[in-house]
Amino acid sequence: MTTGHRYLPTGDEDRREMLEAIGAESIEALFSSLPAAIRLSAPPDVQGPLSDQELRRYFRRLEAQNRIGGRDLACFLGAGAYRHDTPAAVDHLLQRSEFFTVYTPYQPEFSQGTLQAIYEFQTFISLLTGLDVANASLYDGASAFAEGVLMADRLQRGRHRVVVSRTIHPQYRHTLRTYAQNLELELVEIGWDESGVTDAEALASAVDDDTICVAVQSPNYFGSIEGWSTAVEIARRHGALVVAVVTEALSLALLQSPGASGCDIAVGEAQSFGLPVAFGGPYLGFLASRDAAKRAMPGRLVGRTLDADGKPAFVLTLATREQHIRRERATSNICTNQNLCALAATIYLALHGRVGLRRLAEINLQRATVLRERLTGAGAGLEMRFDAPHFNEFMLRSDRPVERVLADLEQRGVLGGVAPGGDYESLDDCILVAVTECNPPEELTRYVEAVESIARPASVVSVG
Repeated sequence: MTTGHRYLPTGDEDRREMLEAIGAESIEALFSSLPAAIRLSAPPDVQGPLSDQELRRYFRRLEAQNRIGGRDLACFLGAGAYRHDTPAAVDHLLQRSEFFTVYTPYQPEFSQGTLQAIYEFQTFISLLTGLDVANASLYDGASAFAEGVLMADRLQRGRHRVVVSRTIHPQYRHTLRTYAQNLELELVEIGWDESGVTDAEALASAVDDDTICVAVQSPNYFGSIEGWSTAVEIARRHGALVVAVVTEALSLALLQSPGASGCDIAVGEAQSFGLPVAFGGPYLGFLASRDAAKRAMPGRLVGRTLDADGKPAFVLTLATREQHIRRERATSNICTNQNLCALAATIYLALHGRVGLRRLAEINLQRATVLRERLTGAGAGLEMRFDAPHFNEFMLRSDRPVERVLADLEQRGVLGGVAPGGDYESLDDCILVAVTECNPPEELTRYVEAVESIARPASVVSVG
């Protein structure tokens, strides 16, 4: 202990050693990525003591200084986290007592509400992905992707190569590398062609008889609709499996499902179904597969059976985690289900139904198409980077520096999109734009007018 402070046991020497270990010059350097305008140079000047009421007023005044996407700014951000409207009934029904249970429903007689909700979630995911079996959910789309690849590895013992498209979300690929770094797996990444989808020739060259699986995302990180049939055809020549990745789950209501395309495993993120966009989560991973592969599936599955009186009941049918069986036989040692988030998604999907969900997807596609056409036709230096079809997200190329364009748009009240250049150096002149039902027509117009305003040359005033 190097400090005498009662509540702060870490002293100056401890902090110096920690900074040295992580390679930071100072504590201030840890926050250098934050804009200087929002960093405090001194503690807040809070007059006190304050009553509860006064303190709440003070914090409300601080909150009012925030600019919030969707309230103060027209938000067109996507890249794996999508802003969709959540019916008020979702949050209300989450609070019903039938769903209050312990973390893991080991005692089914006390957890029928939760178990049935998980069962319905699994059913919805199976219907959307076109596959036979889905598990009770996972942490998020990135960990679901990694678990899907490990599941394929269990099904393909003796093989070592995993072929992954670089059009899969960068964070998903980073997560997979973290999972695989201590396993005997060879990860091979394949680039894209001029249309913005996985390069079919490079994919065919990379897949061989040692390949465990091929992983492709659609719509991919660029917003381009891949279709999985090409990957399936190439994989089948060598007996490899296909892992389909989906980061915008709403697309499954409109596009051909992974199962109908011949994929073996589907993984992804279901945040679009009733979960708000948040800083880091919680999110909701899903995983589905063919029936023959279910015993290699990670996590847990809920099944429907009959109780002693012959009435329908729900139980944990498969739960091959280390808490339940020998560790060396467990299909997953860390993944778990997101009960609350899966419940929210289940309620969301039940409220919309098949027809409502498809209609919502059509609105997303229609508005994204309208904005794309208006932006590229505005004469403001924006053009489509790829010509593959898209769903509710698309990539634009800008003739001006992207960071400057996005900053100028934000000054005009528009969060114009995500700059992919940090993950894809060749796309440093591009902007990834997402449009959902939360962007009404007036926000599309606001975006176009902001772009035109930026592109318009300043008027020249002659003197004399």
